[in-house]
Amino acid sequence: MEKKLIGKKVALLATDGFEQSELQEPHKTLLNHGATVDIISLKKGKIKGWKDKNWGDEVEANVSIDEARSGNYDALVLPGGVMS
Repeated sequence: MEKKLIGKKVALLATDGFEQSELQEPHKTLLNHGATVDIISLKKGKIKGWKDKNWGDEVEANVSIDEARSGNYDALVLPGGVMS
């Protein structure tokens, strides 16, 4: 796979209730293409996804919204969700 996104940094903004596939699939694809991805939420730590009308998997938010700066990123991903 060609790593077209090496050197690019992407902010993925989510909180509890994000649609699991709308976070995990773009996250995986971005990483596979060489991007650095920060998962940003209201606070650092675990956030829980929503899948098939139920709670899904947890992912680790490694940056809090208070720490995030738009100038540090080349792109922003906003996954949808029932509650996110």
